Amino acid sequence: MRMFILAFSLLLPFTINASEFDEALKEFISSDVKVIIADSDVISAINAQNEKHSNLTGDEIIALDKEWRSQVGQSESPLISSLLESQLSQNLLSIQEQSEGVITEIFVMDNKGLNVAQSATTSDYWQGDEAKWQKTFKAGSDAYHISEIEEDESTQMFQAQVSYAISDPASGEVIGAITVGVNVEEL
Repeated sequence: MRMFILAFSLLLPFTINASEFDEALKEFISSDVKVIIADSDVISAINAQNEKHSNLTGDEIIALDKEWRSQVGQSESPLISSLLESQLSQNLLSIQEQSEGVITEIFVMDNKGLNVAQSATTSDYWQGDEAKWQKTFKAGSDAYHISEIEEDESTQMFQAQVSYAISDPASGEVIGAITVGVNVEEL
């Protein structure tokens, strides 16, 4: 019976308490995430999307998210492609590639929680119902959120998501948020 329990427990997703890596992840925010969001292209892209989407209703956001999800993994994906092909998404991909395995993903969100740019396809377009956006954007300037560390089954890496509120330096207003996937084994 013990062998069965041990074998079964090995099949369960493994998580590590993020507090073990809190200081390293907080340092990552200061040394890496804040550098990414200081880029004027990030601020400009968020402000442009906030203006473009200023009148979106909740139902329209849900419809966009549904459209996105239906395109994930498809050869024809105009909504996803429109974001991945943007210059900012290409810049985020370059940052990820230059991180030597530390960064597993980067995505920037607007004031509604919709993706503005990303280094790779996310499973959904709307992050507004998730802690990564709610605990940063809604909490105000300099707010951050560090997720639990989990083992990604496909990559066998231990990862955390570090999220941070993005403020427009001109107004001080929180305009969006960023999430960066971090391979904690590479910190």
